Amino acid sequence: MEVCVLASGSRGNSIYVSGGGTSLLVDAGLSARELTARLRTAGIAPGSLRGILLTHDHEDHYRGIEILGRKHALPLFANEGTASGIEARCPKGVFQWQIFETASTFEVGDLRVEAFTVSHDAADPVGFVFDDGTSRLCVVTDLGQATPLVRAKLARCHVAIVESNHDYDMLMQSDRPWSLKTRIAGRSGHLSNDDAAALMSAAIPRQMHTLWLAHLSGECNTPALAFNTMRQALVKAGRADVHVDVLSQTQVSRRLVF
Repeated sequence: MEVCVLASGSRGNSIYVSGGGTSLLVDAGLSARELTARLRTAGIAPGSLRGILLTHDHEDHYRGIEILGRKHALPLFANEGTASGIEARCPKGVFQWQIFETASTFEVGDLRVEAFTVSHDAADPVGFVFDDGTSRLCVVTDLGQATPLVRAKLARCHVAIVESNHDYDMLMQSDRPWSLKTRIAGRSGHLSNDDAAALMSAAIPRQMHTLWLAHLSGECNTPALAFNTMRQALVKAGRADVHVDVLSQTQVSRRLVF
């Protein structure tokens, strides 16, 4: 399996996943032009994609899907809540939906995909586990709490992309409105660095070797804070062997093959 993160943050999110000869995007939250440029920066041909999977109906996850999907004739995989939410925000859009049930398993080409519920303030948000028959990847971002279901999905994977959105003190000391602070820190908001570290130190399985930290706030976090909080928790849990990287809003990640 291969994964490459094209963008991660509040201004746009997109992840390239490939396995068994099938290549997909998880979310397309940049413009189609920017997504195409970033794919090419990573050495990936946009025409090789077989579809786009949507985690939820917030614009930083779906911004480029209509144009990119139409240009490359890509099916858009989403649950009913996400599809309806996007259509309500884009009433003139034309979308080629492939609807899946939340908490279901389905196949896209040679990749097996498990969708599972996460807690976030969207219509019907999900995370994904991808399985190519040998390796498994968990993508779980934009969630306000680490539920037993999230921990169970992580426990089966070799690589994980997990939200580490904010430093709680930086968030509370910021100039943001109180309503926004409580939304972000709430049970349907975003995981803090401490939340993510507590989740992974408790749930990380023996076979997991790589952890990428996603969706960092540009105002209420720093890559060093996110990395150090996670690294310290994993060392304390006896998992100093796990490779931790922090993802970027502006820079394409390395292409990880596992």
